Amino acid sequence: MLGGKLDLRIWAVEYHSGWDIYFSKFDSETKRRILAKIAHMKQPLFARGLCKSKYCVEEVGQYRIAFIQNEVLHIKEIHFVGTHKQYEKWYKSATDL
Repeated sequence: MLGGKLDLRIWAVEYHSGWDIYFSKFDSETKRRILAKIAHMKQPLFARGLCKSKYCVEEVGQYRIAFIQNEVLHIKEIHFVGTHKQYEKWYKSATDL
């Protein structure tokens, strides 16, 4: 919210290095669905935070998109896209840093 009003600006989406390690191996239909969700993430919608971490997550069926949301610059930076199982492994390594 800006000045007590709902902020409806469009978000920029950027990609962190290595975000597509698992994504690049998905079939074209899965990629299409995930990319459609990423395009939808540009809308001013609330994101679900991950247990006291800097990451937020969006779900696309069994797939997860983990990202950091910069409220000041209005940027969502995608760090991971993969299955739930891959996401659990990634999240453990990302939060052990």
